[in-house]
Amino acid sequence: MPLLEVSNLKKIYTTRFGGNQVQALRNVNFSVEKGEYVAIMGESGSGKTTLLNILAALDKPTGGTVLLDGRDLSKIKESDVATFRRDNLGFVFQDFNLLDTFSLQDNIFLPLVLEGKAFKEMRQRLLPIASQLGISDLLSKYPYEVSGGQKQRAAVARALITDPRLILADEPTGALDSKSTDELLRLFSEINQDGQTILMVTHSVKAASHAQRVLFIKDGEVFHQIYRGNSTNEQLYQKISDTLTILATGGDRQ
Repeated sequence: MPLLEVSNLKKIYTTRFGGNQVQALRNVNFSVEKGEYVAIMGESGSGKTTLLNILAALDKPTGGTVLLDGRDLSKIKESDVATFRRDNLGFVFQDFNLLDTFSLQDNIFLPLVLEGKAFKEMRQRLLPIASQLGISDLLSKYPYEVSGGQKQRAAVARALITDPRLILADEPTGALDSKSTDELLRLFSEINQDGQTILMVTHSVKAASHAQRVLFIKDGEVFHQIYRGNSTNEQLYQKISDTLTILATGGDRQ
């Protein structure tokens, strides 16, 4: 059974004034296997953010289902949603979402503090992650004292420390320079090779070219998908670029 299964997903918004309806997602179907690294791409307004919000249990679909490990996200009680997200999902955002009044260590510990974990256990979980991400000597620093790339590595550590079933990454390289981008993408590949499932929404062809599979969303539907197969990052980059050109010029579904 797939780790994540999205079936016939639809989302319709009703505007506040005039009662007009906007269909953000039409009929989205895809699945993600445990250990996969999947990128989702599409133009602004294609439905990517809506899809991500539903996968994160921040919004409910108008129709269809999202199953994570066989559990229907839309049937989770409102009072249990925050706990479900904390126990099952890790989040990496474009703008890091770190608290400036907390050290990097305390930012990373936050989801475990909310779980009521003891400091000793939190520290035991953190040390190998911090070592892998190269931030062991930065843990006592505050977000305003480190670079954007270091902030994002701290954010990745916070996502990993709960041992989530799925990491959802929203434009994770969007605020990074090219060197920090390369470093983060290398780390994502390492984390994935260790068995972590990653679903990343991105506008970056470079970021998507590190994934195993790329889904393209257009007008609220999955328009096309590309599997890495034996392709190098450079070859996958070119395939993605070609597909985005087709999307932009109104080409047919492939």
